[in-house]
Amino acid sequence: MRWATSGDHTAYRLTIVGGMAADVPEARSESDLPIKAVYAAGDLEGFDADSQLGHPGQFPYTRGVYPNMYTGRPWTMRQYAGFGTAKESNERYHELVANGTGGLSVAFDLPTQMGYDSDEAIASGEVGKVGVAIDSIDDMRTLFGGLPLGDLSTSMTINAPAATLLLMYQLVAEENGADASRLAGTIQNDVLKEYIARGTYIYPPKESLRLISDIFAYCHKELPRWNTISISGYHMAEAGATPAQEIAFTLANAKEYVRAAQAAGLDVDDFAPRLSFFFVARTTLLEEVAKFRAARRIWARVMRDEFGAKNPKSQMLRFHTQTAGVQLTAQQPEVNLVRVALQGLGAVLGGTQSLHTNSFDEAIALPTQKAARLALRTQQVIAYETDVTKTVDPFAGSYVVESMTDDVEAAALDLIQAVEDRGGAVAAIEQGFQKSEIERSAYLRARPHPGRRGPRGSGRRDRAGLPEVRDRALGLPHRPRDRQQGAHRRRPQPVRPRRGGALRAAARRPADRARPARAARRAAGRARQRRRRGGPRGGPRGGEGHRQPALPDARGAAAAGHRRRGQPRAARRLGPLRPA
Repeated sequence: MRWATSGDHTAYRLTIVGGMAADVPEARSESDLPIKAVYAAGDLEGFDADSQLGHPGQFPYTRGVYPNMYTGRPWTMRQYAGFGTAKESNERYHELVANGTGGLSVAFDLPTQMGYDSDEAIASGEVGKVGVAIDSIDDMRTLFGGLPLGDLSTSMTINAPAATLLLMYQLVAEENGADASRLAGTIQNDVLKEYIARGTYIYPPKESLRLISDIFAYCHKELPRWNTISISGYHMAEAGATPAQEIAFTLANAKEYVRAAQAAGLDVDDFAPRLSFFFVARTTLLEEVAKFRAARRIWARVMRDEFGAKNPKSQMLRFHTQTAGVQLTAQQPEVNLVRVALQGLGAVLGGTQSLHTNSFDEAIALPTQKAARLALRTQQVIAYETDVTKTVDPFAGSYVVESMTDDVEAAALDLIQAVEDRGGAVAAIEQGFQKSEIERSAYLRARPHPGRRGPRGSGRRDRAGLPEVRDRALGLPHRPRDRQQGAHRRRPQPVRPRRGGALRAAARRPADRARPARAARRAAGRARQRRRRGGPRGGPRGGEGHRQPALPDARGAAAAGHRRRGQPRAARRLGPLRPA
């Protein structure tokens, strides 16, 4: 095997197959880093296991933040849920708890995330759509009614109004007898990523940072077990960020939060132990494991060397993981079960502290109860029916994973330095740096590349013979839906009378144009009367294509009446049965 380069500088492996040389495109990772076909000891030349790995639970925490990791108990299985009303969401929470989830994760609708009441005009059409609507403490009481908040860990995906929602939660928990000093959970409270990838911000960046620092100080005194922020790379990854960009921009935002808290007079070891992070888990398992390990190593050194943190907990990067929603497909949704299982496994092998596994039908609609239960069972199978929890950091010392960890770390450090060169995360956001980098990555990933594979079952052809379907916006073949619509247009269509003629005629009369609602009601009433008499809707009675079948005698008429009584009420209103 040897290497060659094409005219466009794409690297190829010349592999001897059956006595002939075959061009095999060089494999590339999601971060556009090369992946070798074979890794060996030479790829770890100069690798110092003591300084780059250490032991689990010890600096630089590459192998995990706790000495025993999952050998004592598994990660927190935290399923994300929230939709419609507080009562509907409460019912889903009770079901999840009954099936063994150890933590809740609350999704709020967009009006709540933006600080609007549900009856605001601007909230019309969005209430309860992508999460639960919370307008008052009464809604919060309903949302968590009957749940043991003192024993559960609750995460709330809320950012700009985080202070208000957190106080509501604390008051409801105390009303139910929970001790505030023992409450466990997380608020996302990460506004900087909203400017980069999501958009649900209310205040300018500097004022948002001051509010976040106030929450740090409040929770240090009142809610010592509460994670005051979940610094998120997940949303940037869903917007198109590569794994290296995901951890680089997330850690750059984290540095900005630490600086803001220190500027407000807080000691780093007072608030840093309660900082947490939120990452995605893709199906590219090896690079994802490397990403998580690299992020821990970078953060430990940043906190010790740049901010002078002395408490080991201040140097630990603890994170929640959610499987990649952007990789779910509406076509062949059952394949998503396999994707989610692989993504969850990657998060566990990477050392996550809590995990949400997506339901297989989320690309179509809100998860059904069965799908949500299967998502939780996926985690339970990984935890209790495999041996990955029997030992800490199974990939430690692996040629490929250690090499990929170093590569991702180097790429992320370059990006963090690029942010620092622009004056830090806030200044870089104002210049549009992170957003433009993510958009560029998303565009490049959407283009076909010989060394990168797409999702199976979404249409692209694979070795199992799945049909090829690409995005028409890029000048590629049509979706199956387009082909189905074309087949429908080619199918012979029955001749039908024009419908709604009375309504259109009424709308053309000047007097009725001034009173369209009354005209519509009258026309609809006349159409209903014709249907009761057996005529077609909106056309003359006995029109072409709707002829009444001849009944030979009274027995035939009685039989027709019997069949008609067996029809649904709506069908009976349309008149006697007609031939197909």
